[in-house]
Amino acid sequence: MTTRVAFNQALNELRDDVLRMGSMVDDAINNAVRALKESDLALAGQIIAEDEKINELRFEVEERTVKLIARQQPVAGDLRTIIAAMNIALDLERMGDHAKGIAVIVQRMGGEPPVKPLIDIPRMAVISREMLRQSLDAFVAGDTDQAQAVAQRDDEVDHLYTEIFQELIGIIAADTSLITRAMFLLFAAHNLERIADRVTNICERVIFLRTGRLNEFPSESPNI
Repeated sequence: MTTRVAFNQALNELRDDVLRMGSMVDDAINNAVRALKESDLALAGQIIAEDEKINELRFEVEERTVKLIARQQPVAGDLRTIIAAMNIALDLERMGDHAKGIAVIVQRMGGEPPVKPLIDIPRMAVISREMLRQSLDAFVAGDTDQAQAVAQRDDEVDHLYTEIFQELIGIIAADTSLITRAMFLLFAAHNLERIADRVTNICERVIFLRTGRLNEFPSESPNI
């Protein structure tokens, strides 16, 4: 096997690890919101336990990138691909932490049902998961147009978060005994808002991968 063929194989394995990590995070987000909707303490515990697997894979990706740089001394596009993969893995690991955070909230709720029907929070999760999958597709394809389109959807999540915040404030104003239960949902929504923010980081890395420029996407902050 020639040096270049071996290097390309190593890059493909690196991408595969990032995609595998993305799939694990996607499942964690989905399960976390399902645990919240169903007050499923057992599922919440499973999410928390499995977060360690996401953490381990992140370190494996980081170790792989360091070895590739040290052994192959890549330049230009290859080096940007490796650096982008390492940073994307870090953002994925943080998303896993946010999903775990929702699971911890479920445990703290102790099986008590949410203070209001869950419609908007699951919608936040759906959008965030779509963004995550599409951002990773853009990473593999090096598609800057798709990366920009995905990043723009962060505003959808921000708007939902603002609506949730305002609704929960109204619930608390009407009955202060519901403060704790309302705050649990607010914290869950905040975790989803942060997941979408992390996806925009991935999109920025796709732009960096193709252009060598690293710029933040403009985004509307939640209006709260």
